[in-house]
Amino acid sequence: MGILEKISEIEKEIARTQKNKATEYHLGLLKAKLAKYRSELLEPSKKGEKGEGFDVLKSGDSRVALIGFPSVGKSTLLSTLTKTESEAANYEFTTLTCIPGVIEYKGANIQLLDLPGIIEGAAQGKGRGRQVIAVARTADLVIIMLDATKPNVHRELLEKELEAVGIRLNKVKPNIYFKQKKGGGLSFNSTCNLTKCNEKMVQSVLQAFKIHNAEILFRDDCTEDDFIDVVTDNRVYLPCLYVYNKIDQISIEEVNRLAREPNSVVVSCNMQLNLDYLLEKLWEDLNLIRVYTKKPGMPPDFSDAIILRKGVSVEHVCHSVHRTLASQFKYALVWGTSTKYSPQRVGISHIMHDEDVIQIVKK
Repeated sequence: MGILEKISEIEKEIARTQKNKATEYHLGLLKAKLAKYRSELLEPSKKGEKGEGFDVLKSGDSRVALIGFPSVGKSTLLSTLTKTESEAANYEFTTLTCIPGVIEYKGANIQLLDLPGIIEGAAQGKGRGRQVIAVARTADLVIIMLDATKPNVHRELLEKELEAVGIRLNKVKPNIYFKQKKGGGLSFNSTCNLTKCNEKMVQSVLQAFKIHNAEILFRDDCTEDDFIDVVTDNRVYLPCLYVYNKIDQISIEEVNRLAREPNSVVVSCNMQLNLDYLLEKLWEDLNLIRVYTKKPGMPPDFSDAIILRKGVSVEHVCHSVHRTLASQFKYALVWGTSTKYSPQRVGISHIMHDEDVIQIVKK
């Protein structure tokens, strides 16, 4: 029996098993086996074996993957937001390969990848789903594009396909410490009261992975699914924006309802409605900030911003300017919202904010 058949059998067994106290350990074991087989499915069968992929060189300050069912307007959005022309037509599967474009926004270059339309069963390799999903795993953010005129079942199907290949949308990595050992059996501890998982469940999950010696520490009240994700160790946690296109074809009440959904933006690519807000939301969810540099006795250089992530320190700015600058660093003068007064003399660990101006003084 091949991996696909094994996955299908386990999915059927999970679907027909009633969820109750008596079956929870059996279900935990099935879920662990399912995760194990899905991981095997994602890995190439032979080392060095190459298939036709969508290898696109990562460029710019961030990478955004555009995913959706065929004919929802992905190519139109790419052509509208970037200078790249992606063929758009009102028939399905117009795009057959990965088309990169660059969004120039607030001094940043954001790489936008228009991926071929996903179909149901993409995780198992239907259509060109596995290649599409492999590229999505390398992105910093996923845009799931949906047709506002169609039922919301499309969103659930796409989430299910991405979930099946280890892409977790708008979730944080479970706070569980897990380390495999060579001996000593299983050591299980928790720093909080566990209501969704217990030691017996953990043992049954590890049994499926044939792990008999490990150290486990739960720092949060996590589920068995979270623990399986930690053991599998090939999950990608990405922010996701749900973009509903074709809002010019639905009622204002429906537009209002969709706009109020979490992590959702409503647009019309053909009529270019609400695209400014989409770009603003992209910037916000990618956690990008601009830092401007200043030479002594000169005004700040606002024409060339250094694009960094929120939470970066002066040390990161030094590395962005020149790789040897951090070792020669003496102090920095910073103007902006990260300081109590301007300019403020700061050390290398000072955290920068958006639109701060920095003057670095060397030893």
